[in-house]
Amino acid sequence: MYIKLPEDVDYIITRLTEYGYEAYAVGGCVRDSIICRVPGDWDITTSAKPWEVKKLFRRTVDTGIEHGTVTVMMGNEGYEVTTYRIDGEYEDSRHPKNVEFTSNLGEDLKRRDFTINAMAYNYSQGIVDMFDGKGDIERKIIRCVGNPEERFTEDALRMLRAVRFSAQLGYEIAEETADAVKKLAGTISKISKERIHTELNKILLSDHPDYLMKAMELGITEIVFSALNDLPDKETAMKLLIRLPKELVYRYGAVLFELGKKRTVAVLRELKLDNNTIDNTGRLVDMHGMEITEDKPLIRHQASSCGAAMYEMVLRFEYEFYMAADDRNKAMALKKQEALFKEILENGDCLTLKELAVTGNDLIEAGIHPGKEIGNILKSMLDDVLNTPEHNTKKYLFDNHLHI
Repeated sequence: MYIKLPEDVDYIITRLTEYGYEAYAVGGCVRDSIICRVPGDWDITTSAKPWEVKKLFRRTVDTGIEHGTVTVMMGNEGYEVTTYRIDGEYEDSRHPKNVEFTSNLGEDLKRRDFTINAMAYNYSQGIVDMFDGKGDIERKIIRCVGNPEERFTEDALRMLRAVRFSAQLGYEIAEETADAVKKLAGTISKISKERIHTELNKILLSDHPDYLMKAMELGITEIVFSALNDLPDKETAMKLLIRLPKELVYRYGAVLFELGKKRTVAVLRELKLDNNTIDNTGRLVDMHGMEITEDKPLIRHQASSCGAAMYEMVLRFEYEFYMAADDRNKAMALKKQEALFKEILENGDCLTLKELAVTGNDLIEAGIHPGKEIGNILKSMLDDVLNTPEHNTKKYLFDNHLHI
């Protein structure tokens, strides 16, 4: 099978081989090329030692030199070039205590996680596939290289990665691999929350986010995402998850909406997600179950409470929720509500204090002392304008809300 290598990758491999070393593109880039996906990055493995790699290229970065990795810079792009290695004993279910460099490609490939990620390629040798990765791609199977218990004992995160690759590719997890996950799931507690949420995010943003249930069936979520196990209506949550756009706020909201805002925020903080995702998911969940209405003043008040951009997300979320719950009447009512909100936006109706015709400085100039009273007056004015947009003029608001 022919794989078209990027020009920079071909150059790095060619230069290494010209100086007597072996070199191959390896791992996910080979897998993705076989299944006709565009690789996100290109990694290279070589028999050259790190210091030998550094001698051959003008610009390099020691990104992981103690483990054999040097990043070769080609223009603004960096390519990780890693020496064939044999991993030493794993003491923390994540990192080897030491690594031993080797000149044997097979030794390097057999330490990798799954067969579909243990293939190498260059133009002269073609695909090197010692563990039938191509066969597993054809069978749509995620299978560990060698003994799955050994692979998961080396790196517990691989158990969640098995589910992630399954979700991204739509593959099943091989029986022996799944059995090993069930046996060792508890060890994933040793992995950092940051690495765990990275894998969870990739599952949720995949084409099969409902494969998150596989993680539950295998005992993983009990350790790293127990909120999923607590959902009273997992079926509706999974239907909703599939229907929503590939955005973390939507998809975490789909999984957690039944738990309420307070617990949703607590769960996402425990996972150490970024504050923006936590805050917006919390707001989305908080708005779930809002009143469905064709009353424009109420719609403006709802939108004002969370912001126009979030309100658009809420409307989409609520529509997809009722579709997932087979309540088409409410779903269609939400479509009408969405159309009314679009009219509100097109009309330029005031929804926030920033859009109000009167500012705090205006009130101070009118003789109102700075402090709580200004806030109360502005809030009263905004409530008025949300009910009647035509009232958003300085004259009207001064005449009807200032009693000096």
